[in-house]
Amino acid sequence: MKISSIESILTGAAHNRQALWQYILQAEFQDSGVPVDQLIHRVEKTYQVMKQAARAGLQEDGKSLSGLTGGDAYRYYKRWQDGRSILSDFNAKAVAYAIATNEQNASMGVIVAAPTAGASGILPGVLIAAQEEFGYLDTDIVHSMIVASGIGAVIATRASVSGAAGGCQAECGSAAAMAAGALAYLLGGNHTQVMNAAALALKNSLGLACDPVAGLVEVPCVKRNGVYASLAITACDMSLAGINSVIPPDEVIDAMFQIGSVMPTCIRETAEGGLAITPTGLACKRRIFGIKEEE
Repeated sequence: MKISSIESILTGAAHNRQALWQYILQAEFQDSGVPVDQLIHRVEKTYQVMKQAARAGLQEDGKSLSGLTGGDAYRYYKRWQDGRSILSDFNAKAVAYAIATNEQNASMGVIVAAPTAGASGILPGVLIAAQEEFGYLDTDIVHSMIVASGIGAVIATRASVSGAAGGCQAECGSAAAMAAGALAYLLGGNHTQVMNAAALALKNSLGLACDPVAGLVEVPCVKRNGVYASLAITACDMSLAGINSVIPPDEVIDAMFQIGSVMPTCIRETAEGGLAITPTGLACKRRIFGIKEEE
């Protein structure tokens, strides 16, 4: 049974009187044939890799090969440790871990694509910080990750999670939706609030360009992961406060697909537009690849 809509998840879980994670896990078993206990074990291992990547990325001297990124997670984490961050402890740590994970990706470290490498910091950043701040068990986090996977599966089915196909709305936008929904689940939101949180995160990512400097998944990707971790937290909090998306989740996803289909290719991961072709962006490209400036 392939999940094709958020509405089908909500209806199915309600009909079967199941938690969202239970319904999504059962659907995955029916679709893949992989036993439920093995699926859970995979998610458990995945979360351990996420934690390792986030912690490894907090190193002070972790520069990428291009020199474009590295050390920002350490700088932000230290600001929080020194008591100077204006964000809550939870939000600040989520930002730091999100940046750290994406810096690991830029430095050829081991990360989990969630749903892509370019957006790999958002979901783990939010979940690791939530576990540390609120004391959730690994089991709780695993269940929330299954919820996130269901949201991601619907987005991938109805639209895309590829920057080349749909711009960064499809990457960081999808990751923020997954993180917002997962967090809403952890915080005790009902089924509708969980999916509404995802919708709020995604609808506020629509139209986001994918314009990586020098074609590398570093600028603006690394810092964007930190910003979108905060966006996910905000969307979750709004949903739990009773603020509803006027446009239902599935329609938001469909809108993202439509926007991606008309988005110019120059801002769909080709590095031919946006930040990538600014004077500074082009100078970075020449430096990295040893290209001489045209006279």
